[in-house]
Amino acid sequence: MKQSCNVNLKISEELLRKFLYVSQKENRSPAAQFAFMVRNNVAYYEKTKGKIPDAELKKLDISEYATEEN
Repeated sequence: MKQSCNVNLKISEELLRKFLYVSQKENRSPAAQFAFMVRNNVAYYEKTKGKIPDAELKKLDISEYATEEN
């Protein structure tokens, strides 16, 4: 089974509306837009600060966020 994760996010109504506007203009669902932004943010971080070591990633506990899809 594929593992996915859920993240709750608290933002202002104005920021949510702007996010939904951008999602629509980019022809992405809000979930796809969020994933796109996260990927870009991680890529920027790794470009400016170096690759995140796999060993460090494996230390992180994601059980609070992980769910299993059928």
